[in-house]
Amino acid sequence: MFRIVRSMGLSAAAMLAAVAYAQVEVKDAWVRTAVPGQSGTGAFMSITAKDGARLVGASSPLAGVTEVHEMKMEGDVMRMRAVPALDLPAGQTVQLKPGGYHVMLMELKQALPKGSSVPLTLTIRDAKGQESKVELKLPVAATAPGASMPAHGAGHKH
Repeated sequence: MFRIVRSMGLSAAAMLAAVAYAQVEVKDAWVRTAVPGQSGTGAFMSITAKDGARLVGASSPLAGVTEVHEMKMEGDVMRMRAVPALDLPAGQTVQLKPGGYHVMLMELKQALPKGSSVPLTLTIRDAKGQESKVELKLPVAATAPGASMPAHGAGHKH
């Protein structure tokens, strides 16, 4: 069966989610704040699959549309697009972070203020084609909990 592990920081904003599900571990998960009227935001995390798998979907009751997205430079333009699946190579941590792969929450049904939380379900498909759901409750923050934001453009590899 699945087990949930959570580590708490000094405050709700600093809470780092760490969830272990049999073969998949999700750590440092968070959602960027969204003000009233804002239509979308991103969810970020680190995912490690013990035996290799694919992230094939995501959903949240707080968003009308939830997709796995990729941001990358094409020439001089940063482009964002939905991807049908994201490979999770065996034993390797895949970073979902600003400026790269992330879960996009669109058609938001409410504001997401700092300190609130967002339920998010990830759909994982293993190498045998079996799908499982990873249920998360992510803290909402303006920046990654426990991390300082680099200067604009610094720290990103494309």
